[in-house]
Amino acid sequence: MRNSLPFLLIVTLFWSCNDHLVYSEYEPLKEGKWEIEKVVNFEFSGMDTITPYNMFINIRNDDTFPFSNLFLITEFEAPDGNTLKDTLEYRMAQPTGEWLGKGLGSVKENKLWFQENVVFPDSGVYKVSISHAMRKNGDVEGVYILDGITDVGLEIEKSIP
Repeated sequence: MRNSLPFLLIVTLFWSCNDHLVYSEYEPLKEGKWEIEKVVNFEFSGMDTITPYNMFINIRNDDTFPFSNLFLITEFEAPDGNTLKDTLEYRMAQPTGEWLGKGLGSVKENKLWFQENVVFPDSGVYKVSISHAMRKNGDVEGVYILDGITDVGLEIEKSIP
């Protein structure tokens, strides 16, 4: 009983850390390798049709990630079929080589802005697809297997006014 009080306090602290969070899902990548054809898909529904939301892409990487930046191709599909496709670039390391993001040890987690103040006007299923678009300088072909990305996630929070 005496040991359960600190545990309950810690759980309560984590539970209340982000009361704006409405969706969070991760897909682990096998052995920390992201194949160029591998598209990570997320689906969600039940969003308030008036409230603005912020969307984030969460990337977990380890020390085997060989680049200082990350290029992603995203596709955001509304229930009516309208689709927004974009290529995004994120910085993953300082010029010194120090990883950005949070975490202890060799795995870092980066919460990357995806969409800001999005309103979901239609009820139904929304879809987000994410793939990597990495290539080495001077190469036309993309990196077939991207090492060091252990998980890809999508997070949606209510926008704070």
